[in-house]
Amino acid sequence: MFVEPKKIVLCGGVRTPIGHIARSLAALRAEDLLTAVLESVFKRTPLKKEAVDGLIVGWVGQSFSAPNIARVAAVRVGLPMKTQTVTVQNNCVSSIESVAAAARFILAGEGELYIAGGTESMSRLPYTIDGSRAAKPLRSLAVVREKWGELLQSPDVAVVDSVEVGLTDPVENINMAGTAEVCAQMFGLTRQAQDDYARESFRRTVDGWNRGFYDSHVVPVESGGATLLARDEYPFLREDLINKPQMFAKASPFYDNSAYSLKDFYRDHGRHILGKAYREGDKGTVTLFNSCGRSDGASAVIVATERKAKELGLEILAELKGWGFDGAAPAHMGFAPALAAPVALKRAGISFDELDAIELHEPFAATVLAIFKVGRERFGHDWAGKNASGALNPHGGSIALGHPLGATGVRLLLNLIYSLKRDPKSRHGMLAACAGGGVGGAMVISRP
Repeated sequence: MFVEPKKIVLCGGVRTPIGHIARSLAALRAEDLLTAVLESVFKRTPLKKEAVDGLIVGWVGQSFSAPNIARVAAVRVGLPMKTQTVTVQNNCVSSIESVAAAARFILAGEGELYIAGGTESMSRLPYTIDGSRAAKPLRSLAVVREKWGELLQSPDVAVVDSVEVGLTDPVENINMAGTAEVCAQMFGLTRQAQDDYARESFRRTVDGWNRGFYDSHVVPVESGGATLLARDEYPFLREDLINKPQMFAKASPFYDNSAYSLKDFYRDHGRHILGKAYREGDKGTVTLFNSCGRSDGASAVIVATERKAKELGLEILAELKGWGFDGAAPAHMGFAPALAAPVALKRAGISFDELDAIELHEPFAATVLAIFKVGRERFGHDWAGKNASGALNPHGGSIALGHPLGATGVRLLLNLIYSLKRDPKSRHGMLAACAGGGVGGAMVISRP
């Protein structure tokens, strides 16, 4: 193996607007969204297709409609047949993983220029017939069709929602929203604090759009000559939350209602709420409005050696300084970014205090506020101070923008790249995200 030190740079990228589940982008498959965003990369940059050594794509809801979606999209857009193509799945940090993988391939001497990205169509995640083909009703598609009316009565067959199953940890049997409530209860995070954080996420997102920030790297999605979506959908569906914060109170807590009480939640998941037992009068806190939306979208960024970027005349927007992954227990997945950040910062040789900008994934306000606590208590990292100063998620975050699972990591990276570009005084930035199963990922970049 030929390995040598190389300076790895990021040379621009784009993403689609993020569509809310079952709305504007619902007709498009994940491969359609990915193809559209790759075509936009070539339209917006001087990059020639023959210069691409590989395409690495994160995709969480992988299906057989596009086996190895990276290869499917590469052929669709006309990349050379020799192009290395890899699809990765690391839950919500999948496209952070795709950028890291591209960098690893470059460092290993396999190529000099890759496109890394991610895609997701949560609108098209299927309802699945779950069972063995050894079961009589599932012996063949013809039998399935013939026995369709009897399937739900068969003890050997289940029809499941892949969205709900995919968002539930199979080891601890806890939904991702449940992990947020675990954090809220364990760290004493009030609903008001979560709602206030969520409202600010919406305010910053809408303000970012109104001030033109997202015009730098968001490209409209078109089909048949018509524009399906030109800007992120969910923040404008919920824009009233900014000026009418009393609306937050209308959302019922997921785990404190007539069907399922907080006491029930403690019965089922209290073992994860370290240092606290249920007390009468305790309230559930995690709601629809302080959680991110389910979404569709795609994103991509060019990852290359500095030498190759200069040779091709590409604009170098940032240097990739380091990355790192760490993990927490599955039920504590929300604060895993606080654990991954020190790993990435150490490898980059940059301190937390030196960071001029941070892009932090917001699956739930509770997980963000938990990161603020864990980061300070364990590592002395003042995440809350970065947020108060406007250095953290200055243009909004996932609560407002939405969360197209496989695309979010590069969405964070693009926000970070273009935030640093807009501020000539800034130097270093970091992105971080959590993922189902307890994984946390972080990545550090610097202005060139």
